[in-house]
Amino acid sequence: MRTKIKTILASDALDYTVTVKGWVRSFRNNQFIALNDGSCVSNLQVVIKLETDTAIVQKIASGTAIEATGTIVASLGKGQKLELNADTINILGECDNEVYPLQLKNRPSLEFLREIAHLRFRTNTFGAIFRVRHSLAFAIHQFFNEKGFVYLHTPIITASDAEGAGEMFRVTTLPPLQAPVNDKNEVDYNEDFFGRATNLTVSGQLEAELGAMALGEVYTFGPTFRAENSNTARHLAEFWMIEPEVAFADITDNMNLAEEFIKYLIKYALEHNAEDLALLDQRLADEMKTKPANERSEMGLLEKLRFVSENDFERITYTEAIDILRNSNHYKKKKFKYDVAWGTDLQSEHERYLVEKHFQKPVIVRDYPKDIKSFYMRMNEDGKTVAAMDILAPGIGEIVGGSQREERLDKLEQRMAEMNIPVDELYWYLDLRRFGTAPHAGFGLGFERMVLFVTGMSNIRDVIPFPRTPRNAEF
Repeated sequence: MRTKIKTILASDALDYTVTVKGWVRSFRNNQFIALNDGSCVSNLQVVIKLETDTAIVQKIASGTAIEATGTIVASLGKGQKLELNADTINILGECDNEVYPLQLKNRPSLEFLREIAHLRFRTNTFGAIFRVRHSLAFAIHQFFNEKGFVYLHTPIITASDAEGAGEMFRVTTLPPLQAPVNDKNEVDYNEDFFGRATNLTVSGQLEAELGAMALGEVYTFGPTFRAENSNTARHLAEFWMIEPEVAFADITDNMNLAEEFIKYLIKYALEHNAEDLALLDQRLADEMKTKPANERSEMGLLEKLRFVSENDFERITYTEAIDILRNSNHYKKKKFKYDVAWGTDLQSEHERYLVEKHFQKPVIVRDYPKDIKSFYMRMNEDGKTVAAMDILAPGIGEIVGGSQREERLDKLEQRMAEMNIPVDELYWYLDLRRFGTAPHAGFGLGFERMVLFVTGMSNIRDVIPFPRTPRNAEF
């Protein structure tokens, strides 16, 4: 029966027999194997007998999968408190070391590892990242379950564009070269599988609102898609979103829930992934040493996570944010690439200035101009702004976007008319306002951005197993 290395290393017990299975990280002096099975960052040293069959020894190399059975004893070497004295070694899977790309001596770059995403899980860095990702995913469900939320599966295939978010991926069974056309010489989607044009979803929010207005509190956690031709370190074509919707909640309730949620996730990772985060903390510290002094983070990863989880987020209005930016030396010295003016959306450089330079803590910005926000956000009494809120995090900018939803039928219809949103296609959304309407609010948290923040990585492609980006759908 296999025992995981994590279990062995967590115990001080000695002189018992175990069987371990894993992949060889290194093999020294034809006797000492550093074995890792993916359960933790640390390797288990396996000491093989000198009389071990030469044919077996010759097959042991970095990447080889083996099974070892023997006795756990105190280690005499440095760097480990115990080791496995192996009585038997079995080769489970050989590895051609001449072409194996993960040689420890080569230290492959993150860019190279993205090209071999099918193997990068075997490195310490990516093992740590994806164990943290797992913990965060589990913590998301645990947080909402403890609060009595209902997990709602919203559709991946949809006929609506929830946010007016731009390009969407089309879902169709029509032949690409001989699609039927109507009398206007347009593609006739009446002949398509669903009898209408459909796409991959950009958000489950609108459907989640339907659930919230009957079940009270719901959340979604699933894949979303955007066909935005953006090749940056912050964008993916396929990513995961967490979207809670809460009945009888206003914008303040929404901000409180989002802040509590983020802190909960960070604390969970700190408690359950201490070893992984310690490795990622050191990785980030080493990376900072290679950067110019003005680009280095003032906080280490662990220090940042503890600071964010233990301190209240700053809360300001959009108007206050604009005033702070325009009065800053950064603005006066024209260091911003994008202009700062009331009515324009905050760019990433503006968001990071507020968080990293001015307040030096996460910031919640609320009450944005209506013209730069979606149709479903509740109009404020000033007639110029809506009850929207974004949470801005150090090193990443916006991590949460949400709002109180417009529950008043006349106001919603007016906004949809102003923004040319087809009322007939969203009759079901308007029905919520006709049949027992009530105040409600919700937000969206980009899961990969949360993982990015907690792991300290700088490129979003490094925190999702198989990134989907323009011209890249490999693996």
